[in-house]
Amino acid sequence: MAKTRVLVEFGMGTSLRRADYTEAAARALRDALWRNSVNMAELFGFPKDAMIVEAEIGVQEPEQVDAEALKAVFPYGQPRITVVQGGLDIDKPSGAGRTVMANAAISVFFDMESTGEEPAQ
Repeated sequence: MAKTRVLVEFGMGTSLRRADYTEAAARALRDALWRNSVNMAELFGFPKDAMIVEAEIGVQEPEQVDAEALKAVFPYGQPRITVVQGGLDIDKPSGAGRTVMANAAISVFFDMESTGEEPAQ
């Protein structure tokens, strides 16, 4: 398999009131996805389901994220989600709760035949 990256996008999402890490992560993914019209599949002549989508989510408490539930955010492709330490938790001024911030990086790949040429940097 010649897995070739064709797109990288970044997003940020928050859970302002409930400190819901999964919802903050979902919002970060949507932020990254919705700012693009990803037509790479059509450009290369692949079906949209052929997109290999790797998402890395950063939050302060990675174990609180339901990575399997986040796959529903993606309209097509083969999502693989990794959750790591990152993001921010901001305590509320009143001391009652916190705001959770998640960061997301989404990379889209296709399984392509190598041309033998080095990709442009």
